[in-house]
Amino acid sequence: MIEIIPAIDLIDGKCVRLSQGDYKRKKIYSENPVEIAKMFEDSGIKRLHLVDLDGAKRGKIANLWGLEKIATATNLQIDFGGGVKTTDDFLSVLNAGAKFVAVGSVAVKNTELFTEWISHFGANKIFLGTDVNDKKLAVSAWQEKTEIDIFNFLKEKTEQGINYVFCTDIAKDGMLQGASNELYSELTNHFTEINLVASGGISSLSDIIAVQKSGCKGVIIGKAFYENKITLKDLSFFINK
Repeated sequence: MIEIIPAIDLIDGKCVRLSQGDYKRKKIYSENPVEIAKMFEDSGIKRLHLVDLDGAKRGKIANLWGLEKIATATNLQIDFGGGVKTTDDFLSVLNAGAKFVAVGSVAVKNTELFTEWISHFGANKIFLGTDVNDKKLAVSAWQEKTEIDIFNFLKEKTEQGINYVFCTDIAKDGMLQGASNELYSELTNHFTEINLVASGGISSLSDIIAVQKSGCKGVIIGKAFYENKITLKDLSFFINK
């Protein structure tokens, strides 16, 4: 059964969503992310994807206190990312209560440091984020595009022991127009050893079923929750299995 992983994106400590990663297209959904997290937990959800959008944009963690509050108030298994650039950052995220550290830009731009993290903390503490546009990676909160092919990138990282990966198609994110299932199918067929989590575009239960058929082990859901396209009651079939 596919794992449901709701997302909380933080800007100035508030729960927001962007459209296609555009900070100018921001919508605030709640000024109390802890209440949102508790609501998810009360429904039976076990995981939370927590993103520090301020940190991602600035290159420095800005909402660590938000992680601390949610981790203290709930028993959710949290992955936290955004602005994690140093080993001290990585350690501070774990100490603040995260079970996993979501890493994207460093894995692309500072491979030596990323390798050190794997050696020091273990690959099982890393939730590798791959943000793509036309199968090419984008980094730094999607502000920088690269010519790095996702298949070549994942080949290198899986050889280092990474097996927990989430993939966001930037063109789909926040658009509520379905997920990139063709890409996910290609990835899961090519990298049978990874636990791939889909992100972006989910707008209905049928989208979740399609993602599951693509071979993904989990799905991150954000805007669909906040826009009431999918309710927690709708997801009870997936959550309670």
